[in-house]
Amino acid sequence: MSQKKPDVARIELILVSMPFSASRRVVGDESVDEYNASSQSFTAMESLMVKVTDTDGRTGWGEAFGHRTNPASWAALEEIVGPYYLHRAADPLTTRHDAEYAFHAFGRTGPVHFALSAMDTALWDLRAQREDMPLRHLLSSSARDAVDCYASLVHYAEDPVEVAHHIARAQAQGYSAFKLHESTPEAIAAARRQAGPGADLMTDVNCRWSEEEATIALEALSSYELLWMEEPVFPPDDRAALTRLNQRFGNISAGENASGVAGLIDQMRSGALSCAQPSVGKIGGVSAMLEVIEAGAELGVPVVPHCFYYGPALLASAQITASLPTPTRLEVPFLQWPEALHPLHGAGPELRLGSAPGLGFEPDETMLRKHLIRQSVLE
Repeated sequence: MSQKKPDVARIELILVSMPFSASRRVVGDESVDEYNASSQSFTAMESLMVKVTDTDGRTGWGEAFGHRTNPASWAALEEIVGPYYLHRAADPLTTRHDAEYAFHAFGRTGPVHFALSAMDTALWDLRAQREDMPLRHLLSSSARDAVDCYASLVHYAEDPVEVAHHIARAQAQGYSAFKLHESTPEAIAAARRQAGPGADLMTDVNCRWSEEEATIALEALSSYELLWMEEPVFPPDDRAALTRLNQRFGNISAGENASGVAGLIDQMRSGALSCAQPSVGKIGGVSAMLEVIEAGAELGVPVVPHCFYYGPALLASAQITASLPTPTRLEVPFLQWPEALHPLHGAGPELRLGSAPGLGFEPDETMLRKHLIRQSVLE
């Protein structure tokens, strides 16, 4: 007879805001808006975390997307999703289907789904702890103990000199792969010259163009050998446009803004993507990430987790990346942090994962208290 799994006894919601510097020397007009986390309007980054305690006394951590939608994600956690999970099994395999079904009418992406993502991740943390192994080893017996990272640069107002300067800064810190948030040929050419012909170089234009505009832009950028062009069109779920672009150029990536697992797999199956980029704090947590990875293996589409986080979602993304059969670089924000929430926060071009069971997320309590801006307990 199997032993009954513990239940969720307590959920703590924790919102912190950590200051950072992007070391910009030039402040100019941007091609991204003020809601984009790569914008110069950001000087601090928030992390909306859940700390879930089960009836055995273990604690698991998760994180919900994020940034300026946190007031809505907080409300979803505190008023809808968190109360649903209280006193239910603290196990993702047991609860995921019913939780997803309960809230499906509220959308396959957006704050309610972000809240579900945080809870699912925390339950996987607890499950791996019960198995007394790091999450990556629960997911794969051949998981690695370190992951290489690529530098995800912020937006530098399409200034070629500034872009080259920050690629050089990232190189000096040991990075050999770089993602831009620029969209002009001049800025991307400067990045390629500085990065060198063999370096992986990507850009995320944040759904900037129509299909026609994207076609013109990709033609103009073809000589710069971008590993991928991320989210070139608006709306981001225009599968037909993405498919036509990927058939023509072969380097389209997306996934952060897909409508759940089914929406992203549909894009992968249609040939719209050369690379799928789900985000653990958006797509539905670890459970959803595993479904996308399984589909990617079947369809021949590589999966590279999207990760503009520094809290538990960073650790979850690193653990998942370390479990992938093919070594894959993990995205990390290229920012300078005066203080760190935990040992891997701002750690650089390689994250060495410890042997602690679960995610291995161990926040510095002093930093947590110092940068706490909101807290709530459900029990």
